[in-house]
Amino acid sequence: MKILVFSDSHSSLRFMFRCVQAVKPDAMIHLGDYFDDGMALRQEFPDITLYQVPGNCDSYRCPPGFSDVDIRQIFGVNLYMTHGHKHRVKSGLGALLRDARACGVDAVLYGHTHQADCRQEDGLWILNPGACGYYGGSAGLIETGDGKIRDIRILKDEDLLMQK
Repeated sequence: MKILVFSDSHSSLRFMFRCVQAVKPDAMIHLGDYFDDGMALRQEFPDITLYQVPGNCDSYRCPPGFSDVDIRQIFGVNLYMTHGHKHRVKSGLGALLRDARACGVDAVLYGHTHQADCRQEDGLWILNPGACGYYGGSAGLIETGDGKIRDIRILKDEDLLMQK
C-alpha cells in the first residue's frame, strides 16, 4: 500500500495533484500549511482517504475538531503525524522524537521546516516530506506491506516521471 505525504503546500496545488496522478496512492496525508489545500486534495480525489493535521498558518483555515497531533494506524503501520511547529522542530527534533517514541510508533511525520528529511534512527522512521508548495516541490512516499514499512523516500519532480 502506498501513502503520499505532503506538507507546506501554501496554496500551491499543482505538484500535489501531479504526485497523486503519478503515484496513485492508497492514502494521502497533509501535514499542514495550508489546511484548505488538503481539503482541495479530498475534493479532487474523493476515493483516496486523506488524513491531515493543521500547521502554524492554519488557525483560521482549520475547522474545529482537528488536533495538532494525530497518532493512528494506517495499513497496519503506526504513524505520529504533526506539523512540528509546537515541537519547535526548527530548533531540533529532540522534543518531537521523544514524544513519538513514547507513543511507540513506527514513523514520525512532520513538516514546518520546508526541508525534506528521510531516515531511520534506532528503528524509528523520521519523515519530513519538505515543501510541496512554492518553497520547493517534494513529497514523501511510504510503502507498506504485511503491517510493516517496506520503504520510505522523498519524491521530487523527476521521480514522478519514473512512477508512470
